[in-house]
Amino acid sequence: MSTTLEVRNLRTHFFTRAGVVKAVDGVSFTVGRGQVLGLVGESGSGKTVTGFSIIGLVDPPGRVVEGEILFHGRNLATANEEELRHLRGNRIAMIFQDPMMTLNPVLRVDTQMIETVLAHEKVSREEARQRSRDALGMVGIPSPDERLKSYPHQFSGGMRQRVAIAIALLHRPELIIADEPTTALDVTIQGQILAEVQKLAATTGTSLIWITHDLSVVAGLADEIAVMYAGRIVEGGEVGAVLDAPMHPYTVGLIGSVPSRNRRGEPLRQIPGMTPSLLKLPAGCAFRSRCPRADEACLVEPDLLELRPGRRARCFHPHLEGVGA
Repeated sequence: MSTTLEVRNLRTHFFTRAGVVKAVDGVSFTVGRGQVLGLVGESGSGKTVTGFSIIGLVDPPGRVVEGEILFHGRNLATANEEELRHLRGNRIAMIFQDPMMTLNPVLRVDTQMIETVLAHEKVSREEARQRSRDALGMVGIPSPDERLKSYPHQFSGGMRQRVAIAIALLHRPELIIADEPTTALDVTIQGQILAEVQKLAATTGTSLIWITHDLSVVAGLADEIAVMYAGRIVEGGEVGAVLDAPMHPYTVGLIGSVPSRNRRGEPLRQIPGMTPSLLKLPAGCAFRSRCPRADEACLVEPDLLELRPGRRARCFHPHLEGVGA
């Protein structure tokens, strides 16, 4: 399988008055053609900043300070704004958590979608309108001809999100970065959009990075999973293998805190403590203050190592029970 995106040792830091926030600190992963990577973790783990770094949308005081972002071998970390503008929305698309980051409140939906098509392709306005109409139908918006003439405020929040997803799909991009795009949608529409996105990946070879905290979405959608904590990837591997037999104590805690895994009548399990401040990360393993397995060895930062074939974890005391040799 050919590689669409390879991220190597990515570091994105924010230089604030209070100090340097290491939002992304040495992240590496690859996404193959037609592959879906689930990037999961708690709020503040660095998932969204990773997505923004790839597409070149990190604003000051943040910047990519180290690493390579190789899109078909081209390093986007050193690309200028003009090159990135040609890629964004065309070959790489991003679906934001808030649809109003995509939509202009004072323009009709047809204007926004048609202009998006014409910005990257020399086609007639009529063809651009037809493409826009088809994209709205693809994400389950009824009466797409009428809806094209509406303004964003005439849609519900869930409908606006579907329009934003349709805009991302307009050019059949080679890479889509989706930042929790179905969180605001009801379960039936969420399922419809996930099925549509899976079909897109399978039929056109579009690669997908799906950023979420919802393990149930990742379980049904992703091929590979990367678990982030405090700006670093702490575990990675094939999605079924990681969810069935997690190795890192943080992943074990995340899966254990899913309500369906708790016995009826028992208190919900949770990971003790809070995510540490990225301004003042503790020495060594960032998870050690919350980890039941932590000892003196954890005062040193562990490396992300392949502990089993295709399975990587950043831990001195991983759960290896039930993990294939």
